[in-house]
Amino acid sequence: MRKFSYLGTSDKVYYIVTYLILTLFFILVLYPCIYVVSASFSSGNAVQSGKVVLLPVDFSLDGYKTIFNTPTVWIGFRNSLLYMVIGTLINVAMTVTAAYALTRNDLPGRNGIMLLFTFTMFFSGGLIPTYMVVQSLHILNTPWALFLPGAIGVYYLIIARTFIKNSIPHEMLEAAQIDGCSDIAYFLKIVLPLSKALIAVLVLFYGVGHWNAYFYPMIYLHKKSLYPLTLYLREILLSSQIDPATIQDPELAAQVANMAAVIKYSLIVVSLIPVMLIYPFVQKYFVKGVMIGSVKG
Repeated sequence: MRKFSYLGTSDKVYYIVTYLILTLFFILVLYPCIYVVSASFSSGNAVQSGKVVLLPVDFSLDGYKTIFNTPTVWIGFRNSLLYMVIGTLINVAMTVTAAYALTRNDLPGRNGIMLLFTFTMFFSGGLIPTYMVVQSLHILNTPWALFLPGAIGVYYLIIARTFIKNSIPHEMLEAAQIDGCSDIAYFLKIVLPLSKALIAVLVLFYGVGHWNAYFYPMIYLHKKSLYPLTLYLREILLSSQIDPATIQDPELAAQVANMAAVIKYSLIVVSLIPVMLIYPFVQKYFVKGVMIGSVKG
């Protein structure tokens, strides 16, 4: 506040207007989140009649009871956690390794290799050729179909390459080589410890991507025992969306419609919990990793 008092009139007006606009945007983003959480803890009648505005109305846990009393939800949780952990490890390992290799001036044809990576950002074979490749590799209907086709995200590769190139000076490699350090030892003992911010950002991005994966599991996985949480939640949501007009009992029809609304919001909250638990651990590295990797070219 002391610094604010030394500002000129025009600067004060600028800061006040900026804070007001940012506060407005913050409220616009925050309110839907609050509404979803409040609706998930409200009764079906309150949600269906529009009584829920900010706080829960007629507090109820029926939506969560319906979800967690379904055994397949726990199978989905297990599969999603497994896919997220294994997939993120593969993604981060391959992305950081490829990014480091592409920063080495002694890598033959590194510009051409980078051009090939970049080319895939704008042009791809499409879904059918990709499906045929997955099928020919005999990984269809296995978790590997979710890990291998997208093992390296080119956008994240560019960020990682720029981060390593601008954060770790080439002279450090020369000094390590003079001391007899091998390339693998240099990568493991120097590059990785100095890239904690980058790794944290990649873990967050890749982890959230695997946790929210929906389309590709639906295409490549046919066994229900391999379904991630997103597909099980989809089934629960669809099973609760029964047309009330097909039910002769009016009270039962209203109950089905009300439960569908509550379950929908409960599903959203359940899907967000793991991501919300991960984010605080990587938040301090998030801004640094993204800015260094994207601003400096």
